[in-house]
Amino acid sequence: MKRTVRCIITLLLLVYVAVAVSWSHSRADEMMCRGLHIEVDDSRGSHFVTAREVAHELGNMAKSPSKRRLADINTDSMERLLNNIDKIESAVCTKLTDGTVNIEVTPMQPVARVFEGNHSYYINKDGKRISATARYHTDAPIIYGRFDSTMSAVDLLPLLRHISSDSAWSALITCVKADGPNNLILVPMIHGHVINIGDINDLPDKFKRIKRAYREILPVKGWNFYDTLSVKWKGQIVATRRAKKLHTAISAVDFEAEREAPDVGTMLVGDSVLISDNQSIKTVPAGKVKAIADTMPRPKLTLEKAAHGAAKKPAPKHSPQKNGKKNSKS
Repeated sequence: MKRTVRCIITLLLLVYVAVAVSWSHSRADEMMCRGLHIEVDDSRGSHFVTAREVAHELGNMAKSPSKRRLADINTDSMERLLNNIDKIESAVCTKLTDGTVNIEVTPMQPVARVFEGNHSYYINKDGKRISATARYHTDAPIIYGRFDSTMSAVDLLPLLRHISSDSAWSALITCVKADGPNNLILVPMIHGHVINIGDINDLPDKFKRIKRAYREILPVKGWNFYDTLSVKWKGQIVATRRAKKLHTAISAVDFEAEREAPDVGTMLVGDSVLISDNQSIKTVPAGKVKAIADTMPRPKLTLEKAAHGAAKKPAPKHSPQKNGKKNSKS
């Protein structure tokens, strides 16, 4: 008997809920819209889009909303329209119980600025792009290169995330140059050399070897002694001795030298130098690489100290031979 009563009460409650929901929906359909509330969450201060621009993009959907029923306003269409705009990261449109339509918009949040050929653009985490103009400007990591179906700028996002996850690397690396899927070049803040990491695989191990070079090799040999460090081959640090003299100190009026981009092409040409655990140095033709042990205990030196040392310690002087290459003796 008690079980039957419980079943009847439960059934009545379900019927009541169904009727109440149906009644509320019918009342909502007949309710007139009381207006649109547009909120732009620009916490990063990018100013890529404003509430007025959002209303303009909605066009007729945003005109005279108070003269339309809530049932006649399609929030799904609004969301699709706004999410397809390059200036907008995401948009959510919701009908509220008070009769208003709430539109929450997040402006484009660039994770990198890409320089490709004669134009540049920003990309977000999903690969959406927006042209870089004076209006749309924000600080972001820099990528430059030529991209096609075999490699896109979005493919480099794991590398950028790895760099930004460490404050020291984020402060040290100024940009990434893509010479191909297997030749990614890091340009550090320390003037005079670049770092070839190969592809985006095994990033923790590769950056560990870069840190080792900054702690043990460059402070000893001089921060301007090598023009390229390569960690693209597993278990190896390959350093290329400088084949081109660096610019002298930039004067207050030497703006042309200041604006000159790193000569990555020249830096990637020259004799390769293999650094082993006993600190012996052997010069070999570029491209012929031997394995390097990577197990010796290392003294501690932070990247910040390494960067500071680069500014203080001048490079050792080496007299060039007649063929234009440095002396191979350490």
